[in-house]
Amino acid sequence: MRTDELFLEADAALRSVIDRIDPADLSKQAPQEWTSTPDPTFRDIVFAHAYDEAWVPGVLAGKSIADGDEYRNADLLGDDPIASYDRLNDTATAAVREDNAATTFRFQYGDYSAEEGFAHLATYRAFQAWLIAKHLGIPFHMSPELIAGLNENVVPHADEWRQFGVFPPAIEPLADADDETRLLCTLGFWIP
Repeated sequence: MRTDELFLEADAALRSVIDRIDPADLSKQAPQEWTSTPDPTFRDIVFAHAYDEAWVPGVLAGKSIADGDEYRNADLLGDDPIASYDRLNDTATAAVREDNAATTFRFQYGDYSAEEGFAHLATYRAFQAWLIAKHLGIPFHMSPELIAGLNENVVPHADEWRQFGVFPPAIEPLADADDETRLLCTLGFWIP
């Protein structure tokens, strides 16, 4: 699977979870380790994803934070955070489907090829979808295509990325674990 396709799969998975967040849950406390925002709520988490979606067209055009950050202090969520996120997601999806990505993605933490950059973006979205769903009790399973794409494009880099703090230590899966559980264990995300 190409990594732009992996991004689209992961982005759709995250949207499917965000779209099912009960608006009353937006004020609930979110895990502190998910963000640098002090005392985060799930609205803060949705904002982080809206912010990330807002940046996708710029990243594809070769822009970086060094060029200016018009989104950091913007009210990206307004009175309807989920609908606002969806609009930004639509724009990001359309930009990726146009297939005009810069050859280098200039992230805050470094420059990467478009292929690797899409894998980074997909990884963040896929595991946040799973974590948000797990935390809020939203029924969710990764699609077989998303699992296969992550196994192909992310798992081979797991130990390298683990050294940078992206993944926690691997967990030994049970012998009868399904593909999703095996993936989550390999990347250290499994929570029974």
